[in-house]
Amino acid sequence: MILLRRLLGDVLRRQRQRQGRTLREVSSSARVSLGYLSEVERGQKEASSELLSAICDALDVRMSELMREVSDELSLAELARSASEPVTVPVRPMLNSVSVASVTGGPERVTIKAPAEAVNVVAA
Repeated sequence: MILLRRLLGDVLRRQRQRQGRTLREVSSSARVSLGYLSEVERGQKEASSELLSAICDALDVRMSELMREVSDELSLAELARSASEPVTVPVRPMLNSVSVASVTGGPERVTIKAPAEAVNVVAA
């Protein structure tokens, strides 16, 4: 069985480790106990949306980025689970930055610059 809390914890741990930060630093910044954050990272506790928001703020990571990475890992885990042999699937790159180039005619039309491989474009 694929446990979402375990995937979420793995992604949170990687985000923290990429920044070279300790559990103590992040738990203090997020105002959550070190033990509870550790249990979340190990997939032993379900994190509420409020707690995830506090951890994301402490890590200076958008929750949407966190969830995108979790979603990609979940897709890979589901494919690997259902396949009879190992499957290699390209994972969409993280969209680290998006800049709004222009806004014309009000909020209905916004031009966004982003890496082409990270965006699916559909003509309306």
